[in-house]
Amino acid sequence: MDQLKLLDCTLRDGGYYNSWDFDRSLIQEYLYAMNAISIDYVEIGFRGFSREGFKGACAYTSDSFIRSLDIPDGLKIGVMVNAGDLLKDTDGIEPSLAKLFAPSADSPVSLVRIACHVHEFEAVLPACHWLKGEGYTVGFNLMQVADRSIPEIKKLASSANRYPVDVLYFADSMGSLDPERTSNIIKVLREEWKGPLGIHTHDNMGFALANSMRAVEEGVTWIDSTVTGMGRGPGNAKTEYIAIELNSQRQVHSNPIPLLKIIQKFFKPMQHEYGWGTNAYYYLAGKYGIHPTYIQEMLNDSRYNAEDILGIIEHLKSEGGKKFSINTLEAARNFYADEPKGTWNPADMIKDREVVIIGTGQGIVKHRLALEDYIRRENPFVIALNTQSQVAPALIDIRAACHPVRLLTDSSVHNNLPQPLVIPLSMLPKKIINAFSGKNMLDFGISIKENTFRFEENYCVLPNSLVIAYALAIAASGKASRILLAGFDGYGIGDPRSNEVDQLLFRFSQVPGTPQMIAVTPTQYKVHTTSIYVL
Repeated sequence: MDQLKLLDCTLRDGGYYNSWDFDRSLIQEYLYAMNAISIDYVEIGFRGFSREGFKGACAYTSDSFIRSLDIPDGLKIGVMVNAGDLLKDTDGIEPSLAKLFAPSADSPVSLVRIACHVHEFEAVLPACHWLKGEGYTVGFNLMQVADRSIPEIKKLASSANRYPVDVLYFADSMGSLDPERTSNIIKVLREEWKGPLGIHTHDNMGFALANSMRAVEEGVTWIDSTVTGMGRGPGNAKTEYIAIELNSQRQVHSNPIPLLKIIQKFFKPMQHEYGWGTNAYYYLAGKYGIHPTYIQEMLNDSRYNAEDILGIIEHLKSEGGKKFSINTLEAARNFYADEPKGTWNPADMIKDREVVIIGTGQGIVKHRLALEDYIRRENPFVIALNTQSQVAPALIDIRAACHPVRLLTDSSVHNNLPQPLVIPLSMLPKKIINAFSGKNMLDFGISIKENTFRFEENYCVLPNSLVIAYALAIAASGKASRILLAGFDGYGIGDPRSNEVDQLLFRFSQVPGTPQMIAVTPTQYKVHTTSIYVL
């Protein structure tokens, strides 16, 4: 075990949460804590060419920044370079590296790791010659190896043998490995690669520590970890656990007190703020090979509720989500990309009638009696969203729902509710349709197109798949005389969901011929408002 190397990459991997903008006091106390538990290398951040948007010092980790810190004796400093930065530089790999690095003798950095996708690996390997010539220890981190075939893995490992690579890492990029699969990958790599191996584990499925320990048993000698597991998505193997598990094998001095202090002082408050760590969503992403950034982005965006997240995971499971793309995420949120179709014409029930759309806000509870009195007096056509049940069932004409995952989740509730259910029946998977055996359903189609409202006899085209948009479309296609909104309280100032609904209501109101909208209970939305008590 005297060859075992522990590398902590908290400031590099954790920077995805705070734009690599760590307080200097945190960085300094962190370095002391790493030295106290005899961490061999600290990967203090990235080094590259990106200049878009504000990023903190650990996104660039210049030599001058590192020199401004008090680096404990014996603690070695590393940085990571993305292969894409080197390959897209028109000057070539070596000139690109020369822009980033001085000779090792003139730099506080001793280790350079290059992170690369499989398709970049062979093209970027020549960087090793230049870096070794300048005196650096060089590592290559292979990403997304877990889903590659045995011949592909062998070919990658064989290619590395032609270069003076000091350590060949593989990363469990999707967090999809378990100890047995980890062992199998190591054995395949070992058939070709004879140098030191390293592993970077992710904790999507809770196996990060177990996978790291199994890797050590299989002879892997470089182990990555981060404090409290801080890292993109669910995070990584926890440094505090790795240090404990490997302390006896390494036979080094280890004082965990400074580490435990910075966890309590800095990292636990940050974890509460940013929310890294595994959960059921990350577990599913790991299970189905979906990039964890999809989950991280959705959890950090209040527009995505549980049904959205599960629905998008289901979409990415079948369509592929190994590479993160914000465009793919936005497209996946909208489940209706096919040509719209339906069989029910809302005008048969609604034409020239006033429509009341009932939301789920507390305004319904507080003003229920007045609302019910109005419905009994004026006999409007009443649409309830999803399973909303504050208003007397006899006063509700139909229910509207369009989110596939929520439909499946709510199917047993809907089956016990007396009203007909309006859904895009012809466009839904059979497993959802089969959940509504015997239910009276009205088929109104839907398609999603950005910034678009269109209302046809049997279907609509909407800017998103929010159920309020679907209900408004039913009223508009049904040629309602006007629309009253009840129970649309809003999400609060600054909540992006409020802005999304506001934009939706505004765009709807701008479509020629759409019915007038009036909120009749308290609302934060920018819509004409009156009181249910004066109608």
